[in-house]
Amino acid sequence: MLEPFKVIIVEDVPLELKGTEGIIRNDIPEAEVIGTADSEIAYWRLIKQQKPDLVLLDLGLGGSTTVGVEICRQTKDTWPQVRVLIFTGEILNEKLWVDVLDAGADGIILKSGEMLTRSDVRSVMEGKQLVFNEPILRKIVERFCKAVSSNQVRQESLVNYEIDEYDERFLRHLALGYTKDQITQLRGMPFGVKSLEKRQNELVQKLFPDGNGGIGINATRLVVRALELRILDIDNLMPDEE
Repeated sequence: MLEPFKVIIVEDVPLELKGTEGIIRNDIPEAEVIGTADSEIAYWRLIKQQKPDLVLLDLGLGGSTTVGVEICRQTKDTWPQVRVLIFTGEILNEKLWVDVLDAGADGIILKSGEMLTRSDVRSVMEGKQLVFNEPILRKIVERFCKAVSSNQVRQESLVNYEIDEYDERFLRHLALGYTKDQITQLRGMPFGVKSLEKRQNELVQKLFPDGNGGIGINATRLVVRALELRILDIDNLMPDEE
């Protein structure tokens, strides 16, 4: 059983507000809707009058998505104990989901597929974080599987092409635009320029075992090949500490 709790609904589309109130009334009788707000101004006026246990927050207020993110951030900063559950029709704006999670949201329910459910609300009220419904979970799992597969390909490439730690660091910093002289200055890189030139020649032989059609292979082409083979992860090209 859920303990009784108070809710503020932030929604600027009257028809959707009516639908949300209907879901709460029919499926979550323990929830007392103490107020609704269709704008940022109305919300702050409302929450200062009576603090809720849960804010059910739509992100697209008045055509702006950033307003919803800031409402979430300021609410969690001011009243950390207040739960904020995002209930939004922003079903394609993945960057917005990341922003609102960074702002402290307890979960995101997308207005597609399975809508807001009693179990979602219960999870949030019981203190569970990162509560999502099926549409967003599907995307998260898809990205997770893709990331794991990509990492597996990379690990296999490192083994198959006999790439050691220094090869990877050398290639990564070449990709970042470092010169060989600059790479020799990196902490824990025990090589001079001539050693790096030798290492580069060895990498060319490893990554282009059949040559390159008689065309010379410079550092740029070598780096591109390392990216093609997933030896380098283009999403994680970060320099080492110097």
